[in-house]
Amino acid sequence: MKQREKVHGSAGFDTYYRELYGDRWECLKMSLLSESVYAKLDFSDDQSDCQPYFLDPASVCVALCLPVRNAGKILDLCAAPGGKSLVLAGNLADNAVLYSNERSAERKMRLSKVIAQSLPEARAKNIIISCSDGATWCRKETEAYDRILLDVPCSSERHVMTDEKYLREWSPSRTKQLAIEQWALLSSAWRLLVKGGYLVYSTCALSSKENDDVIERLFKKFDDVRLIATDEINKIFSENMAGFCGKIEENASVSIQSVLKNAEKTEFGLHILPDSAIGAGPIFFSVLQKFTLA
Repeated sequence: MKQREKVHGSAGFDTYYRELYGDRWECLKMSLLSESVYAKLDFSDDQSDCQPYFLDPASVCVALCLPVRNAGKILDLCAAPGGKSLVLAGNLADNAVLYSNERSAERKMRLSKVIAQSLPEARAKNIIISCSDGATWCRKETEAYDRILLDVPCSSERHVMTDEKYLREWSPSRTKQLAIEQWALLSSAWRLLVKGGYLVYSTCALSSKENDDVIERLFKKFDDVRLIATDEINKIFSENMAGFCGKIEENASVSIQSVLKNAEKTEFGLHILPDSAIGAGPIFFSVLQKFTLA
C-alpha cells in the first residue's frame, strides 16, 4: 500500500483501478471514455415553457429511489447543479417542501438558475434553496427531515479520465480524503433524518472506499440503520416513475428501467456501471431507513 501511494498521475490511476476491477477494467475504462448518455427532464405545460434539463439516466434512477411522495420535508443536502432536485420535485406532494442545499456559493447560484428555468413557478415555490455546509448542519437541528438525498462529492473518475490536468494530479490519497468528507456528510445527514425516515446515499465513484465502506461505517456507528432490500427499492422506483409530474424522455438506447435492472448488487447498495448499463453511470447508491429502537 505504501508503494501504491507513491504512484500518481495517469499510470497510477490505471494501476489503482486495474487492481480493483481486474480483467474487467479495460472494458469498463472504454465505456467510461465513451460518450455519455442522457435522459431529458421536461416540466413544460400549457401554463409554462420550462427549459429541459439533461441528466445521466443513472442519476434519474437514484433520485426516483427515494420515497418522497408522502413526505412533508425533503432535503437534498448536496444539490448542485440541480438535476436530482428536479427529479425529486416531480414527485412532491402539493404541501411538501424540498430543501435544496449547496455549500458552494457559486454552485448554489447555478442550482437556483436550474430550478428557476426548468420548473414551473407553481412547483418551484415549494423549493427552498440554501447555501450551507451539510457536514455541520446537524449542529443546528436534528431529526428534522422525512427524506434525505445525499449525493456526496466524490472521485468522479469518469470526469477525471477526460481532463488531463486532473488525471495528472490524481493520487490514491484523493480517495481517502474524500471518504473522510463523505463520512462527515453522511453522519450529519443521519442525525438530520427523522425516525422512520429514508435516506439515499449516492456517489459517482468507482471505489468501495467511497461507497460500501462509508455505509458500513454508518452501521458500525449507529444502531438504528436498516438497509432497504432490492425488491422494495424496485417498488419505490415504480411508484415514483408512474406518478412523476413531468416528462422523462429517455435515450433511444437505454431506458431508466433498464438502468435499474442492470444495477449490480454490492454489500450495502447497488452500483450502476456503464459497461453493463449501456453507457449510464457510474453511480453507486444505498437506500436506508432510520428505524425506531424498541
